[in-house]
Amino acid sequence: MRKLCGTDGVRGVAGEVLTAELALGLGRAVTLEAAAQRSDDAPPVRVLVIRDTRESGPMLESALAAGVASAGGEVLLGGVLPTPAAPLLLSRYGFDVAAVISASHNPYRDNGIKFFGADAFKLSDATELAIEERLLADRGRRSAPARVGQVRALHGTHEDYLRALHTRFAALDLTGLKVVLDCAHGSTHRAAPEIFRRLGADPVVVADAPDGRNINDGCGSTHVAALAEVVRDGGHDLGFAFDGDGDRMLAVDRHGEVVDGDELLAIAALHLRREGRLPGDGVAVTVMTNYGFFGAMEAAGVECATTQVGDRYVLEELRARGWSLGGEQSGHIIDMNFVPSGDGIAAALLTLEALAGGDLAARDAMQKLPQKLVNVPVVNRDAAMASEELLTATDAANAELAGRGRVLVRPSGTEQLIRVMAEAPTVEETDAVCSRLVAIVERLRG
Repeated sequence: MRKLCGTDGVRGVAGEVLTAELALGLGRAVTLEAAAQRSDDAPPVRVLVIRDTRESGPMLESALAAGVASAGGEVLLGGVLPTPAAPLLLSRYGFDVAAVISASHNPYRDNGIKFFGADAFKLSDATELAIEERLLADRGRRSAPARVGQVRALHGTHEDYLRALHTRFAALDLTGLKVVLDCAHGSTHRAAPEIFRRLGADPVVVADAPDGRNINDGCGSTHVAALAEVVRDGGHDLGFAFDGDGDRMLAVDRHGEVVDGDELLAIAALHLRREGRLPGDGVAVTVMTNYGFFGAMEAAGVECATTQVGDRYVLEELRARGWSLGGEQSGHIIDMNFVPSGDGIAAALLTLEALAGGDLAARDAMQKLPQKLVNVPVVNRDAAMASEELLTATDAANAELAGRGRVLVRPSGTEQLIRVMAEAPTVEETDAVCSRLVAIVERLRG
């Protein structure tokens, strides 16, 4: 099993878990693995590297690039860009690999490295395992490459990404729209306001001044309360909150109510089906998706496929079925007709396209079942999840809610957390069931 990679690449505290040495080793390993899949006379492996705004980004960028070059690869540095720019640029420039240095919605002290392959999709679990094995085998046994690669800046990447967005949403006229954009002091801080302006809007922009440490700090899609207040008190039509690397988005209606990924995906699915642009009339979602979503899709004649949590698994399901639309409650909305990745900016524009000038506050795409999610910090996720007491209590709660709701207890793929989620017909029952399970996890936290 993979030991370094979680649901979204390698992630941890920069300089402590994700060190410069590890980044260098990953750069070498991914380059050697890519080269091993090619003929001996193939040109050098070309790797695109982009990052978000964390202060550790330049350090890890330099180390990763050095690792690639030390294995004979060519490195093109794309600078600060949203994660979905990576697969777009892969296709445009014909790179063999793209690396994104980001810890997404995590605090600034964390950072991460995730890779996309030449097909513009995130690397499979099997490929990540092969890279981990190569990383371990390479330690202490390095030989000089036939040649040392070069590291160069790739200019114009920001405009390339904006041009792709503008081309996709060219018919969308946002003139007169009163919208607020929360850029989380992250990698959307330039691109999001600019594309909205090009489409006719004059957005109010918040959290758009990154200093290396303020990314996701009380802002963005994991802290939507501040955006909700700005939208509601300012009399705006709606607002969008992105996360640090720009691959997810949550919305806020004019009343300040948060619209999560389930509702946004429902709005998009019904819109695309009406337009005849929903291949297979199906959507892929995760085990965290609200029960109400499934009922709404069934009524609309849209098939649902359910995966484990993680946009990589949603993408795998979409590819297997030949579908285009999927996503997660957290705000990852994937439209493969645009890019094979969650794209917060594209998801915001797709929402506006689906609304067609209507009011987000009047949405009726689905009726949500009351749901409560609690993240419990633990010392050892695996040990807590293996507890007989927790397994028995989870089974009992699901039996109690059979046909009316459910519970889901799972480890986070990126943090030392156990996530406890409950859904039931009433808020009171939801809270009670969730609280019982949270109390057990807290006793097991270590």
